[in-house]
Amino acid sequence: MSKPGIQFDEIVSGAYDTQASTDTPVVPPKRVLSAQPETPKLHKVLAQSGLGSRLDMEQLIADGKVLVNDQAAHVGQRIQYGDRIKVNGKPLFVRIEPPPPRVIAYHKPAGEIVSRDDPQSRPTVFRKLPRLQTGKWQSVGRLDLNTEGLLLFTNSGELANKLMHPRFGLEREYAVRVLGHLSNIEKAKLLEGVQLEDGEARFGSLEEGGGEGVNCWYRVTIQEGRNREVRRMFEAVGHAVSRLIRIRYGKMLLPRGLKRGECMELDGVDTEQLIRSAGLGRVSGKTAGVRASSPVANVRATRPANKSAAPVKPDYIGADSLTRQRRDQKTKTSRSKALPRRAKMG
Repeated sequence: MSKPGIQFDEIVSGAYDTQASTDTPVVPPKRVLSAQPETPKLHKVLAQSGLGSRLDMEQLIADGKVLVNDQAAHVGQRIQYGDRIKVNGKPLFVRIEPPPPRVIAYHKPAGEIVSRDDPQSRPTVFRKLPRLQTGKWQSVGRLDLNTEGLLLFTNSGELANKLMHPRFGLEREYAVRVLGHLSNIEKAKLLEGVQLEDGEARFGSLEEGGGEGVNCWYRVTIQEGRNREVRRMFEAVGHAVSRLIRIRYGKMLLPRGLKRGECMELDGVDTEQLIRSAGLGRVSGKTAGVRASSPVANVRATRPANKSAAPVKPDYIGADSLTRQRRDQKTKTSRSKALPRRAKMG
């Protein structure tokens, strides 16, 4: 049974570079994500507001008496959360659910910046993300130019802020290659706290990972996201970082098989797990595709008392997401190809 997600040992051994590299440059995806289900038709919303029948509302729209965001509406138009509606010049307030949060896991290569605009015209991570019909992707934290690995994006500003907020203390795990071996005194300083120009910083954990020659690998965790914090901490004890890879953000792992420059959208189940694993509670909008589950109390009540509980698997997110999504896509493709043949046989 394979380990979940990219593991630290794979990075040290070189297996990470073998599976993460690609012979051909990754072409920015052209696809547009599917429309949100929370985009009802305007005439239906007006009818539900008590202004008349749907046919009456269609006629009202056709007569130019309905405005959406100060623009004349058209019959069949769909509206979404945040749209401003006016009927005969008067505002109409309707309740529309905000869109569910969407999350993308991106395997950032070194040499890309996490910014939409750059005076130096360097490649940006945003150019490779799929386009949203509404809204925009927001990065959950940043990785500097020369840092690679897991980078999360979401269309929910609320979710992004909560995932980044220091009070939630979400762990970030990194594989770090430095020049020279850390002494026990230097390790202790990094765990107890070193003074940086913007305050004290410390690692939550620090483990040796081997290496060759003067290059030594370490696995570290940190609960903050200050600019170049990991690099500056090692520099504070006299060691330069030659390579830095983020392999985990909270419970979200860098998915195995996701090559550099590629991204994958988390499905509804993974998105909900990410929200819950961070202890964030409910985020505005219903998460699409989440499977309902029985309350914990009911599960315990129905479990036979004489049987031991099944071992709990680590609740990592993204460990098998890419494999599962590719398998589902292959299943859909094979089914669609099989349909014409079945039709001929009938």
